[in-house]
Amino acid sequence: MLRQGLALAGAVGLAACATVPASVESQAFAPDCPAIDKFLENTVMEGRTVGASTLVWKDGREACFESAGLASREDNRPFARDTLLQIFSMTKPVTGVALMQLWEQGRFGLDDPLYWHLPEYKGLQVATGIGSDGKPVLRDPSRPPTVRDVLRHTAGFSYGDSGEPADRVWATVDPLSADNTLAEFSEKMAMVPLRADPGTRWIYSASVDVQARLVEVLSGMTFDEYVAANLFEPLGMADSGWKRESSDLGRLARIYLAGEDGGLEPMPREDWLEANFAGKPMTMGGSGIVTTVDDYMRFARMLLNEGALDGARILEPATIRLMSTDTLDPRISPGDRSWLTGKGTGGFGLDFFVRTAPPMSADENRGTVGEFFWDGLPSMLFWVDPGQDMAVVFATQKIPFDNALHRDFRIAVYGTDYAGVPPE
Repeated sequence: MLRQGLALAGAVGLAACATVPASVESQAFAPDCPAIDKFLENTVMEGRTVGASTLVWKDGREACFESAGLASREDNRPFARDTLLQIFSMTKPVTGVALMQLWEQGRFGLDDPLYWHLPEYKGLQVATGIGSDGKPVLRDPSRPPTVRDVLRHTAGFSYGDSGEPADRVWATVDPLSADNTLAEFSEKMAMVPLRADPGTRWIYSASVDVQARLVEVLSGMTFDEYVAANLFEPLGMADSGWKRESSDLGRLARIYLAGEDGGLEPMPREDWLEANFAGKPMTMGGSGIVTTVDDYMRFARMLLNEGALDGARILEPATIRLMSTDTLDPRISPGDRSWLTGKGTGGFGLDFFVRTAPPMSADENRGTVGEFFWDGLPSMLFWVDPGQDMAVVFATQKIPFDNALHRDFRIAVYGTDYAGVPPE
């Protein structure tokens, strides 16, 4: 399951009151870097994580870089600015940007049926139960999934972890095996029945790996080569990629697993080493990028600048606005949005959570209307806050995903009284 990079949902309680005076609601703010530094230091001292760093960019300049603790406790190596990080599902927005470049070039339409471009998905069916023979009971879907569905997790696909009937097939074919190419993944993914009719549920899934295969088919390049040539190189992200050199181990942060007693133990590296150094063919669209806070901030700054950075145009402003606009059908009830509702008051655009209203309760994370973001399994987080002209990257390497850590970090950034309405 770790290889799938599931960023488990959520925002949980915080002490701030969601209702504040109108004079505060539209108040601009400046990040309190000493408060952020103190938060990181306390987090390490309290044993909530072994090490962490954060980079805040605001109003066209770097506002804060802070770090604390160790990238590798076993080597007594500090969590530094050039520490390499496994970001897991923060790979997903990169994949979405790559695919939307091809959309701008007219290679596909968002409402094209997926099988127009990947014929293996023609004839998909929905699993509704398990028959007496132990096999899924199938029916035709109300419509085929579209590329837009694939971009917003409404295709009905699975991640193999639901316990629903479709996942019996997933377990048999193992689409995301590191031994598969993306082409082989896609063929096997197409064997797995849908969990729901397209467009009716938000289901976090391997759909972003399907996006990666679309990039390959539409561009004629391997996925990682396309991303390197069209995102990483133009953005100057020289420290970012899937496959790494053995010399990188000296900069790679260890992932720590939290035990039931709260202790943090290093996760064995064998699986990562095998996938990254042993020539395994899989390059996932939903996970796998290794990067630094500076490199990922360049990606975030491009998004904040509506698609451009330092003279490199990656996407058009209208495309960034499309991706960062909630596009979920209002008929998809909260109960059919899985854990997405735990991330705040909002919905989903194209590979991003999108905040659509200020925090509605005292338990909801601080954030600004219009912000968009995603996170990653080892408690990684980034967000883009256009209303405050700000982008933030928070880096740590702790599993399981720590919702409370993100809650408290956002308090450190915004303060307890921030109501979530940007200045006019």
